[in-house]
Amino acid sequence: MDTPTELRARVLLFDMDGTLVDSAEVVEDCWRRFAARHGLDAEAILAVSSGRPTVEVIEQFATPGMDPAAETARIEDEEMDRTEGIREVPGAGRLLASLEPGRWAVVTSAPRELARRRLVAAGLPVPAVLVGADDVSAGKPDPQGYRMAAKALGAGAGEAVVFEDAEAGLLAGRAAGAATVVVGAYEGGAAAGLPRVADLSGAAVVADGAELRVVL
Repeated sequence: MDTPTELRARVLLFDMDGTLVDSAEVVEDCWRRFAARHGLDAEAILAVSSGRPTVEVIEQFATPGMDPAAETARIEDEEMDRTEGIREVPGAGRLLASLEPGRWAVVTSAPRELARRRLVAAGLPVPAVLVGADDVSAGKPDPQGYRMAAKALGAGAGEAVVFEDAEAGLLAGRAAGAATVVVGAYEGGAAAGLPRVADLSGAAVVADGAELRVVL
């Protein structure tokens, strides 16, 4: 039997899509529509889009004459009103319910309002601190969002545990100096040496004075 991994932190920081919320069906469909409109390879886009701001992905694949800002707005408008298929990642609701409101935050590459709608659609609480793509000047893998969220909770990023499912987010968590946990099946280099859970049903948190004891 494997020995549980235990991490200590003052605050917990969560990515949203793929970590708290399963929105894969909606996100994939929107990217496939974008690819079809412009004659692009949808699989190539999907291979690098996870965890990154929409506009950065569009800029990477932009064809001559494309307006990345307009395309970003179109995709985000499509995503905003689509809640079918949105559900919580197993264990997310239970884990968040066990935390004091001021001890956790969400840091996502989605716009803040889209994040709020997806959390509500999945039946999850909206945190007091929610850092979205519209709150930062540099998206993941830049650590700015995680540092910002930790500071808003009164902690340093080095006092946080970050939960992430994708390369860009894992790199951001590590660059911020946070203890970083892989959620799900990602096995690329960004996950090397990190603790892992299949989903959030594999994580538990116990308050221990000013610290949180995270057991995986």
